Amino acid sequence: MNQYYNQPQGTKLSSDAEHNVTMRNRKHLDITGVKQVESFDSEEFLLETVMGILAIRGENLQMKNLDVEKGVVSIKGRVFDLIYVDEQHGEKAKGFFSKLFK
Repeated sequence: MNQYYNQPQGTKLSSDAEHNVTMRNRKHLDITGVKQVESFDSEEFLLETVMGILAIRGENLQMKNLDVEKGVVSIKGRVFDLIYVDEQHGEKAKGFFSKLFK
């Protein structure tokens, strides 16, 4: 299992490491636990979170709020995909990143 899910019983993640994704009507996303925004445009956001890299794809995507200190990002637009890209799926991630940086 991935390192993010192997927390010993009774161990809580610190409040700084908490990661939540809230979506309303496929149009508004609020994401906590964001370490940094790797890249973004109107069709795709790539975020490094405490739980791994999160790719968000859609159309007319816009960053509505970014609080680097708190690790909070708000995105508006039509959402198609939310995908975590982690080391267990190395080949998939490699293909994903190779498409991004062509």
